[in-house]
Amino acid sequence: MKSNIEIQRIEKSRIDSVDFNNLPFGSVYSDHMLECDFVNGEWQTPVIKPYAPISLDPAAKIFHYGQSIFEGMKAYKDEEGNTLLFRPLDNCKRLNKSAERLVIPQIPEDVFMEGLKKLLEVDNAWIPTNEGSSLYIRPFMFASGLGFHASPADAYKLVICTAPSGAYFAGKVKVLIEEKYARAANGGVGFAKAGGNYAAQFYPTQLAIEKGYNQVIWTDDNSHEYIEEAGAMNIFIRINDTLITSPTSDRILDGITRKSVIQIAKDMDIDVEVRKISVSEVISAAQSGSLKEMFGAGTAAVISPIAGFGFQETDFDLPELENSFASTIKKAITDIQTNKADDPYGWRVKL
Repeated sequence: MKSNIEIQRIEKSRIDSVDFNNLPFGSVYSDHMLECDFVNGEWQTPVIKPYAPISLDPAAKIFHYGQSIFEGMKAYKDEEGNTLLFRPLDNCKRLNKSAERLVIPQIPEDVFMEGLKKLLEVDNAWIPTNEGSSLYIRPFMFASGLGFHASPADAYKLVICTAPSGAYFAGKVKVLIEEKYARAANGGVGFAKAGGNYAAQFYPTQLAIEKGYNQVIWTDDNSHEYIEEAGAMNIFIRINDTLITSPTSDRILDGITRKSVIQIAKDMDIDVEVRKISVSEVISAAQSGSLKEMFGAGTAAVISPIAGFGFQETDFDLPELENSFASTIKKAITDIQTNKADDPYGWRVKL
């Protein structure tokens, strides 16, 4: 592994053209990005360079066999202007776990963190300070080696791009419980943040959107009897005062926000159960009035409350609660992320 970081700064920043008071999610990009190539059996010197298109040979294996993984992270600024990250080593570990499953070389943690910190230092002015905004960070790795033969590539590229972003979801989220399609299967790559996982979601999600829903609630691949994930997020279901979420598996992503929600909920003396939860249990709870909340948890949205869901041509509305678990836990997490509260867990990393 080669060391140090090469920095090529942009001649003129684009930051003055950005309206930080009206940021969309993930579609405005910062001045610079980091690239690091894996060739001849080792990672080369990382380069921070102006944000620009990537040039690839048509025979690059990413186009043919889908060796591609990614992560989602955020950077924040506190009231003193300090730059903060949230559980970044967990993201690096999960990136490497995904890499192992897709036969992509793992990136050393110190190289990942050093490159990320330097990139955020170079583009520090792009980190929003508006309430509810953050700098979304997208590290991704893909096969850049050439060949039409079906085998792992011999060269790869790590890229880290950033995007100042506002809220991921706006308005109420209505979901459809899926009865036919599956997000992932046992023995597959559902636990990895592989690009193909998300591509496979688009078609059933589009079908749900055409029916008036925003997202799909994924069920197990075998019987479709058990609730697993919500769109691209982990899902939590509150029945009476118990918070339930599915256990991780080959099919379910080990979400960093998910782990944070579980820990904070337990420390708030909320009864948390990590277990399989059936569709029939959720329907029965909705019919009896004991279903109080459903929400998705993930880096982009942090926590996204679900206002209602559909199943077998029937819609169910969830009650609007003043002091919901979703809002209480979300505030606890975002207060830690933005240094508005103590961090007893050591999750917040100051750069």
